[in-house]
Amino acid sequence: MSLPPAGTGARGQDGSEGESEEEEALALQRFLPYIRCGLCFGFLIDASTITECLHTFCKSCIVKHFFYSNRCPTCSAVVHQTQPLYNIRPDRQLQDIVYKMVPHLEALERRRMVDFYRGRGLEVPHPVVAPPPGPAVVRRQKKDSGAPSVFTVPPELDVSLLLQFVGAEEGISDYKPLERPYVRVSGEATVRHVELFIRRKMELSPSCQVDVVCGDLLLDQFRSLRDVQSSVGEDGVQDGLLVLHFGLVLPPPEGRADL
Repeated sequence: MSLPPAGTGARGQDGSEGESEEEEALALQRFLPYIRCGLCFGFLIDASTITECLHTFCKSCIVKHFFYSNRCPTCSAVVHQTQPLYNIRPDRQLQDIVYKMVPHLEALERRRMVDFYRGRGLEVPHPVVAPPPGPAVVRRQKKDSGAPSVFTVPPELDVSLLLQFVGAEEGISDYKPLERPYVRVSGEATVRHVELFIRRKMELSPSCQVDVVCGDLLLDQFRSLRDVQSSVGEDGVQDGLLVLHFGLVLPPPEGRADL
């Protein structure tokens, strides 16, 4: 989205309307370094920040960049030696600011996303909003009450997950979006169970590898989620949810070791 050139607005007899438009354009120009992606030079979309240096880019732009480089495009800092995608985090607060400063940008991106999915015959995902945490209310059951509701969450499902997709390696395109990233599971479940869940929901090819990360730690498949939650502490928890980032990568060719 391009900015209107200064001074091109229609002016009334007193010039107030044109001056107002010119002031708005100048104000937006002043904030461009903070709301524009350094790779595509457009306004930030799905703003994602590198945890190592705190530089922010469009999510799709930085994911594509990391397919051939492990350095920040702005400062050249090494983001991660082997998997730089694991060191980016969504910046929802900054994205909200961009949408408020640039009218109609959010609606435009929504229309583009709908066209993308429909053009490929895929179901358009609905935006999922996490419910705000509320105070726990404990009610004492009456002795003469009937059987407990079948919708009661069993106590063994004691870990709530937020599965955040960070992107797919170039060459991987045949997969469905993960429409429901919020899952509640047993703490005894392992990272392998999470991988199998992702594979089933996204209809992944067996040749596609799923890497799961919590915080800065690449998780072993046989590690239990309760152990992961206790070891990462607050770094991997957001609003009571254990946040797991996952990416889709191609396995290394046979006979070649990772450099």
